[in-house]
Amino acid sequence: MRFRPDLSIAGALLLACAAAHAATPGARHTSPQPTATTNHVKVTLLVPPQQLFPGESFNAGLEFQLASGWHIYWLNAGDSGEPPTAQWSLPAGITAGAMEFPPPQRLPLGPLMDFGYENEVVFPVPMRVAADFHPSGLELRIAAHLSWLVCREVCIPEKGDVSVSRTGLRTPPAIAVADSAAQALVSRYESQLPKPLPAGNAAHFRATAQGFVLDVQTGSRESSAQFFPFDQSVIANAAPQPSTPLPDGIQLTLTKDQSLESPPPQISGVIELGGGEAYVVHATPGAMPQSAAISGSAGRLAGILGFAFLGGMILNLMPCVFPVLFIKALALVQSSQRERRHMRAHGWIYALGVLVSFWVVVAILLSLRAAGRQMGWGFQFQSPIFLALVAMLLFFLGLALAGQFEIGLSLTSAGGSLAQREGYAGSFFTGVLAMVVATPCTAPFMGAAIGYALAHSASVSFAVFTSLALGLAAPYVMLAYFPAWARIMPKPGSWMETLKQAVSIPIFATVIWLVWVFAQVAGVSALAGLLAAFLLLAVAGWFLGRWPGGRTAALIAALVLAAAVAVPVWAVRSFGATRGKTGTMGDSASAKEGWQPFTPALVEKDRAEGRPVFVDFTASWCLSCQVNERLILDNAEVRQKFRETGVALLRADWTDQNPAITQALAALGRSGVPTYAIYPADRSAPAQVLPEVLTRRIVLSALDGLSHPATVASAR
Repeated sequence: MRFRPDLSIAGALLLACAAAHAATPGARHTSPQPTATTNHVKVTLLVPPQQLFPGESFNAGLEFQLASGWHIYWLNAGDSGEPPTAQWSLPAGITAGAMEFPPPQRLPLGPLMDFGYENEVVFPVPMRVAADFHPSGLELRIAAHLSWLVCREVCIPEKGDVSVSRTGLRTPPAIAVADSAAQALVSRYESQLPKPLPAGNAAHFRATAQGFVLDVQTGSRESSAQFFPFDQSVIANAAPQPSTPLPDGIQLTLTKDQSLESPPPQISGVIELGGGEAYVVHATPGAMPQSAAISGSAGRLAGILGFAFLGGMILNLMPCVFPVLFIKALALVQSSQRERRHMRAHGWIYALGVLVSFWVVVAILLSLRAAGRQMGWGFQFQSPIFLALVAMLLFFLGLALAGQFEIGLSLTSAGGSLAQREGYAGSFFTGVLAMVVATPCTAPFMGAAIGYALAHSASVSFAVFTSLALGLAAPYVMLAYFPAWARIMPKPGSWMETLKQAVSIPIFATVIWLVWVFAQVAGVSALAGLLAAFLLLAVAGWFLGRWPGGRTAALIAALVLAAAVAVPVWAVRSFGATRGKTGTMGDSASAKEGWQPFTPALVEKDRAEGRPVFVDFTASWCLSCQVNERLILDNAEVRQKFRETGVALLRADWTDQNPAITQALAALGRSGVPTYAIYPADRSAPAQVLPEVLTRRIVLSALDGLSHPATVASAR
């Protein structure tokens, strides 16, 4: 047989084309392939009906099964990522709608937040067969070319092709045949899809300095919710979303994205409620309807004002205020013999000092909040310069009380033999001093009140802080109005000089505490500057005591005092080294006791692993925190209970200005420490916030209530 070059070349070309066609991605398979599998993902095309006929509508589904720890993305991927896509290849007369996305999960990754899915998810896809559908043959091929991004520590773009065969009919069958397992799976995820808000309900938002307040009406009171925006550039994805129940819905506080320059005309997204229901919301600027606003906020505000007043009264009993209690007692002893009118005037002047100082602090807080800073109650004790100035003030006051020099007891509201104006000034500044030393602690009932105030408008914030200030001042005002209560105190006499000197002891004790806090915040090198300032204060006091009333001595003392103020400020700026923003306090000691530094990502990680989390929000400058830790959290019985329940122990140290801790407190509706929260292993369940003053019974009962005790006690 002769060799025919033309036929050989043609055959080779045919073979090459066939091989190329078989190797081309997305090429039609010779037989249906309903699944596509990679190293991390298995995708299955679900088409429940077995026969397709004119006028039929149904939901297909794309099922993604993911390897442990890997995830894919929602419609809005969050801070990074891409949602999966599908390109359909369908017979003529059959159309596919857009993929529908169930509500996602929040997936933290360091300081970022993604929205996506782990383990398994099904994306329903609506399909319709045209009324004039005429199948060209009995076998119909439904196929899709899929692209997705799957991530863990790394992200991998992947692709796959899936297809199924179905029977085409020209008329509807007498009995429709369907894949019941596929139908059940698609229906389950179809039921989770976000729905429109119930008829008659709406969503509104209003802009704030930090972001937005989103009000959503659902027709019933909701306990918790989370919002997933459609637009990537409206809110800060990783920021907490504090929620407030409303009689007919819920209110969320959202933090705006840093790149957002002006409020958008509309905020759209999906809100997922604590019960699992999800709604699509398109919030417009405005307020809730008047009836809902009145019933939802007025009643709650009245309760919050009551809590603030009660918290302010209890604040008088906190360890932080103890030195001022001594000073106020001394003032009452001296004024108990005066006219009732003078006593009442001193009481109200003292109250005015408390009020004005509280108003100044809340004004600073609101100003910083308007500038985009995350601040909370006691924020000034996170400043080393402020700590130094307060420590110096109390040290200088202690020197005067101990007898080194006389500056007039009016500065401590004792005012005995001084002029009336000086006495009133003393009462006023004692009120200021009471507020200053009270701010490091959050008394019972104060936490919720302050958190509510800082999350709402300026007028609400001032109202709550005014109620708090009145509560702090109330006991002293009541004593001024009922002098009989003060008569149980000893009459003034020579013993008062001894008492005055004794008052210096708690003053110096407070100075020691402030020095300790200063060292933790600013470092040992800056501490040398503060100690040098104490030496200069003692020199200034010596001049005032050696030449009392002398103008030259007073001038020299003033110059020395100025130098004393400048030295620690210079030391902080030159040598101060904050401990960073890790939120750790006594890292080595805490680690030995099972406590780990708090991060939001660590909370989510532990809960994802099925472990409940106990978070101790604390600070070095909070004496109530230290008392609770030493007496309750470090108690042997409590530590044993921690081990038995397998609770992850995290310590959130707020001594420094840690924005992550501030945001976590805001998410709990708190704005100060101490705060104690238990996050259940079930990530859909809300955190449980314990009282500010702990007892062993409170902690043990809360741990007994955990629904996910660990089978093996473990320590990181």
